[in-house]
Amino acid sequence: MHQQAQSALGLLGVQTPLAGLAIGGLWSPGQGELLTAHSPIDGEPSVELAAASSSQVGDAIAAAKAAFGSWRVAPAPVRGEFVRRFGERLREHKEALATLVTWEAGKIYQESLGEVQEMIDICDFAVGLSRQLYGKSIASERPGHRLTEQWLPLGPIGVISAFNFPVAVWAWNAAIAWVCGDPVVWKPSEKTPLTAIACQTLVAQTLAGLPAVPPGVSCLTFGGVEVGQKLAASPDLPLISATGSVRMGRAVAQTVAARLGRSLLELGGNNGMIVAPSADLELAVRSITFSAVGTCGQRCTTLRRLFVHESIADQLRDRLLEVYGRLPIGDPSDEKNLIGPLIDEKSGRAMAAALAAAKAQGGTIHGGERIAEGVPAGGVYVRPALVEIDADAEILQQETFAPILYLLRYQDLETAIALHNDVPQGLSSAILTSDVREAELFCSAAGSDCGIVNVNIGTSGAEIGGAFGGEKETGGGRESGSDSWKQYMRRATNTVNYSDQLPLAQGIRFDV
Repeated sequence: MHQQAQSALGLLGVQTPLAGLAIGGLWSPGQGELLTAHSPIDGEPSVELAAASSSQVGDAIAAAKAAFGSWRVAPAPVRGEFVRRFGERLREHKEALATLVTWEAGKIYQESLGEVQEMIDICDFAVGLSRQLYGKSIASERPGHRLTEQWLPLGPIGVISAFNFPVAVWAWNAAIAWVCGDPVVWKPSEKTPLTAIACQTLVAQTLAGLPAVPPGVSCLTFGGVEVGQKLAASPDLPLISATGSVRMGRAVAQTVAARLGRSLLELGGNNGMIVAPSADLELAVRSITFSAVGTCGQRCTTLRRLFVHESIADQLRDRLLEVYGRLPIGDPSDEKNLIGPLIDEKSGRAMAAALAAAKAQGGTIHGGERIAEGVPAGGVYVRPALVEIDADAEILQQETFAPILYLLRYQDLETAIALHNDVPQGLSSAILTSDVREAELFCSAAGSDCGIVNVNIGTSGAEIGGAFGGEKETGGGRESGSDSWKQYMRRATNTVNYSDQLPLAQGIRFDV
């Protein structure tokens, strides 16, 4: 393991030998197959861990179920205090955890810091939410009756997260679930176990200072597909939140639906942006570049399709190519670099295959080549690609998790919106324009069909205050802010008769 990663683990208080199974602060070595994680920076092995066995996953689920019995009746502000203290741990260890994210996920350090800040922000949001789990008072049609609606804890939830946001997405779910009264069983990506172990360590440290909180509120189960399947199939986990590929989401959704459970899915995002003639081109270049190449194109909100009005298309293309040509690419722990590596060789091959397909379908490719000089050996470093292509190219229907941006020209806005929406995915979208009519049309029911619709900013970099998620093959789930908390609770409608009469609803007479 690299010295930077070892040092970060030490600062975070992670104990050795490392174990990928935890119930609160109780750690156990896995009894399943050995899995090896590699750092994308240089391709070297970072850790070898045994996955949790099926019975061990069952033990974690049972512990979460047992914890639910007392956690659900703890006052919500008390649950919020647990989250507040965990957030303070994150503040204390922000730099060390960000270092670990960079090492395991290959993000540049600034993006890693931003990811940990997201965790801190969602903890702050959840603490406030713990005093705002509001229900409703409803007018009853019956005299002497009170009709209300209240929200109650749902039960233990399973969280399956992906490598590209190895800690933030778990925190989005965990912080909200905890204040809602739900324990959490987490299966992180097998590509990023160290960051998960670090987070569970911080949870364990928080639990040590709050002995009344049951340890089973937070459980970690490291492993591959089998562990995810075990969580999805468990009737003791009424909600499964899963982030990843569409294929994975379909499998999870089918398994959960078969037992009539709930799924919260965050899946593919083939995100588009429209650049209108009135757009500020300098703002466009900056927002496009970050959205398209940030995290080396491995965000679910990465910009992949760019629709530019034909009157400014050549000008914007040339400006983007100039910026692309001087982007610093290399070791993400070196703060002078803005682009790190792809996660692994498989992703490199997928990018090459997508570019080959785009070329065969008539695309003109700029960039996209492998970089071998000036970067750590063993990592998969690539130059971002800009591809000029026609709207009927089949490759536009696919999401390739790599920095490929397809540029298309349009003549009228209605056609651009139709092309923008003509893909299976529906996560994030944007329009750059100075025309308020164009902006409002794009945000209207006749505009973007995505869950995130932006004006004069890019597709990437959502704030935690708004609900995050998308439509169609993106899965329909919503996480983080707004009223996403309702997915982690169950709704009860209460009717209280405080009279000495028994009038029936709808005026029904039933005299006995």
